[in-house]
Amino acid sequence: MAVIAGFTEFLGNIKIMFLGLSEKFKALLRKLKKVLKREVVAVISVNGPVGMVSSLKSGVSFELLNQKIEQAFRLKNLKAVAISVNSPGGSPVQAELIFNRLRKLAEEKDIPLISFAEDLAASAGYYILCAGDEIFAANNSLIGSLGVISAGFGFEKAIKKAGVDRRVYSQGKNKAILDPFQAEKKEDIDILLAAQEEVYENFKNLVKERRKGKLKSDNAMFSGAFWAAGKAKKLGLIDDVGYLHDIIKAKYGKDVEIKFMTIDKSWVARKLGLNISSQMQDLLYQAIDYIENKLKFGYKLY
Repeated sequence: MAVIAGFTEFLGNIKIMFLGLSEKFKALLRKLKKVLKREVVAVISVNGPVGMVSSLKSGVSFELLNQKIEQAFRLKNLKAVAISVNSPGGSPVQAELIFNRLRKLAEEKDIPLISFAEDLAASAGYYILCAGDEIFAANNSLIGSLGVISAGFGFEKAIKKAGVDRRVYSQGKNKAILDPFQAEKKEDIDILLAAQEEVYENFKNLVKERRKGKLKSDNAMFSGAFWAAGKAKKLGLIDDVGYLHDIIKAKYGKDVEIKFMTIDKSWVARKLGLNISSQMQDLLYQAIDYIENKLKFGYKLY
């Protein structure tokens, strides 16, 4: 009888233990289910000059961002996509390609798109910022510089003084326009200004369409000037002053997951675990990128 009682007690203890484990397992499943159902807002960073990307120069381009844009819109439980822009401008073509891809996916998937300006959203950087259904900026963000510019130097006097002859052979009378080693010609400048004017008009039309009913003064807006966020809001270039985490949590709840779609570091940078800051980090990554490309490590930009 004592043996039977002991065995019964043992079975009871086993049952209690399994019940306890079962409750823990159920709690774990509930937590996992909650995590899997958690709503997500993806953040795509546009950081640096637009289109000016090479082995030795950092920046953003359509090729660099496209995979991250597509990944962002494929996330499960996606509530919105945010664009965080910190750019002085650059290529209008690359800005257009990035803008169009963002808008196309946002409309196809019916996902809200929100833009946030960091230090600077100027020129082509502002072009990309306009992809957002709403635009926010920090108090001290600089917004604007809506215009088109081309700049260079003239060296014709310098090479003449140095006794150097410039020899250019081309087919097509305008093939060598604005050669910095030859004197400027009015017809060359006219060609450049005509091209700039068309790009400028396209830029203005896009801003007017995306900020329809919000812009206050066209003359001030498209002068090439820039403003801090308070004035930019008064002009209608942004909707409000606000910060990425605060706005997203206010719109989609404090439990929403903010997922940053970061661009991968280079292979060598990952292996070395480089985690130093600012300018030195940029210089190191640029040097690493150059070495990787030269050695054909199969390094990709995305």
